[in-house]
Amino acid sequence: MIREIIVVEGKDDTAAIKRAVEADTIETGGSAIGPAVLRRIALAQERRGVIVFTDPDHAGERIRKIISAKVPGCKHAFLPQELAEYKGDIGIENASPEAIRHALETVRTECAEGGDGDITWSDMMDAGLLVHPDAAARRLAVGNALGIGYCNGKQFYRRCNAFRISREEFAAAVSRLDPP
Repeated sequence: MIREIIVVEGKDDTAAIKRAVEADTIETGGSAIGPAVLRRIALAQERRGVIVFTDPDHAGERIRKIISAKVPGCKHAFLPQELAEYKGDIGIENASPEAIRHALETVRTECAEGGDGDITWSDMMDAGLLVHPDAAARRLAVGNALGIGYCNGKQFYRRCNAFRISREEFAAAVSRLDPP
């Protein structure tokens, strides 16, 4: 049984989680996440801890940002889009139990206090994650390797530092892009 409560978007996501692991969930009811749901998530975070596990799409990212802003210090699980897609539909409900278990085994905790971490804008430029013809694809690959998902350059920088990605982790993930 997973100790933390997993925050998902809907009933189908809850069903997929329960096929993969034994855990309790809170459903946001989609991207129109209201104050009552945020209070439940805050209480769950205080009592048992929370893992935010939203769909790897725009709506899922929006929900993740809202929760992070209102309930600091949550853990986050990320699933690559290609593991959550079925017939053009992207969602946790489409992922295999193995993919869900892997995502939940590699959660990252967002540091509530903020501040700068180890990764700099220069590091990202040098790695070709910004202002590079393949920057988006490179961020996708590095984000998946680090377990922080895909996002734009500014958000990628913020995630690297919010999840306290070390220079060593970053370098190892980037080295997979350009093997010797």
